[in-house]
Amino acid sequence: MELYLDTSDVAAVKKLARIFPLAGVTTNPSIVAAGKKRLDVLLPELYEAMGGKGRLFAQVMATTADGMVNDAHTLRAIIPDLVVKIPVTAEGLAAIKLLKEEGIPTLGTAVYGAAQGLLSALAGAEYVAPYVNRVDAQGGNGIQTVCELQELLTLHAPRAKVLAASFKTPRQALDCLLAGCKSITLPLDVAQQLISYPAVDAAVAKFEQDWQSAFGRTSL
Repeated sequence: MELYLDTSDVAAVKKLARIFPLAGVTTNPSIVAAGKKRLDVLLPELYEAMGGKGRLFAQVMATTADGMVNDAHTLRAIIPDLVVKIPVTAEGLAAIKLLKEEGIPTLGTAVYGAAQGLLSALAGAEYVAPYVNRVDAQGGNGIQTVCELQELLTLHAPRAKVLAASFKTPRQALDCLLAGCKSITLPLDVAQQLISYPAVDAAVAKFEQDWQSAFGRTSL
């Protein structure tokens, strides 16, 4: 299972990389724009924040297949083993096929339907990213979409992985993992919620109190 953070916050990545078993960091144009750092600055900083390990994902901006391929080359000139995110449009599918021929790994992104995701995998995408919460926001069922996509990939494109994205709650992420997803990417707030349990803090405080009462210290 691969766990990613979906962010451009270098300091947060450095902090959470010490705690989480991170596989890497994903970004998209909106996330990068919010941080106001150019990709040639941001991507190396993110890589360093992970201790020089893990995979980075960044997205093309062009809307034609040839332009997307050119963008992919630009991105991989910054980080050579970067996974290129391609929106699953008609031109995007063509770009995924071209990049597959070059041996450049891609992620089919902006996936709102299982059939759309399957097409990107069949075109050669290594990862497929369904937008769970955004599907819900449009009146669909994000988890059901993920379940259908996971089943389709298992049957017809087993080398591709669902990389579920767009979460608002930890429960959505857990449901994707229960559906068989091999990878998820979490926004910082959801990632932090996974390790924030007031009851745990209370239990640890009680342990310390009892130990202090018995032995006059909180150390072993």
